[in-house]
Amino acid sequence: MLWIGVFFINGIIGAYAWALLKMILPILGVFGVFINIFLFIFCMVKRKKNNKVLVNFILNLVLIFPILMTMNIIEFIYPIDIERAEPSVTIKWPLAEETIIGWGGDSIEDNLIHVTWPSERWAYDLVMNPYDIGSKNNEDYGIWDKEVYSPISGVVIAAYDGEKDIDPGSEDFTLLEGNHVYIKVDETGTYLLLNHLKKDSVTVKEGDRVNAGDVIGRIGNSGSTSEPHLHIHHQRQDPTKVLHPILAEGLPLYFEGINGEAMPKKGDIIIPDILKN
Repeated sequence: MLWIGVFFINGIIGAYAWALLKMILPILGVFGVFINIFLFIFCMVKRKKNNKVLVNFILNLVLIFPILMTMNIIEFIYPIDIERAEPSVTIKWPLAEETIIGWGGDSIEDNLIHVTWPSERWAYDLVMNPYDIGSKNNEDYGIWDKEVYSPISGVVIAAYDGEKDIDPGSEDFTLLEGNHVYIKVDETGTYLLLNHLKKDSVTVKEGDRVNAGDVIGRIGNSGSTSEPHLHIHHQRQDPTKVLHPILAEGLPLYFEGINGEAMPKKGDIIIPDILKN
């Protein structure tokens, strides 16, 4: 039934079904395996038939199997076609300098860390040179402290910048998303999420109306992040009302006013119009 929800129903039902398949059932399967090993040993000692125990053991192994997808040992994209995911939005570029797509696009090759989860199915991680350099100092990364501009007109539904910036490569965070600004899009009523901003840098507050081009904060390294970058994605559900960040329906996100494709992919070098004029 969960697989039916994922493949044929999609939406928020698919998102919950995917989370259960990848995170909850494997835990139950592990418990089931240990219980059945104990029962198998008990049956052998008592010299009783153990066919049912063997069947249960195999079924619990099947429950554990999706953990291989959670760990990306088996790379499996969240199964929804971009044509079926609506509405999409087209937004302005949120940075005013040459940018590189760290992760982005519709394929597992270009966007592995995002496309395996429904909420971030078409998310982007944006960086600038130098990046992926292994330094433990945030200041060594090109995108650090760069201004972030609202990519679209809408209302700020959440703004937070109280999370400290962590050292690259560490895991000393409280919120997965770190410092952030969430915008309800005027055009569609959907939500745009911008994460990992710098502590004390956010210039907007909940309830503010923003227009495309307004400064909303600066790039930091807060939350669950390997190095300074801007994470941005588009989803249907209000992120302040979901039970967990992954329990949402991600939606396509395109850009205008840049060179190249409207949906750029990993490795693309983006030059916004502001630099071309």
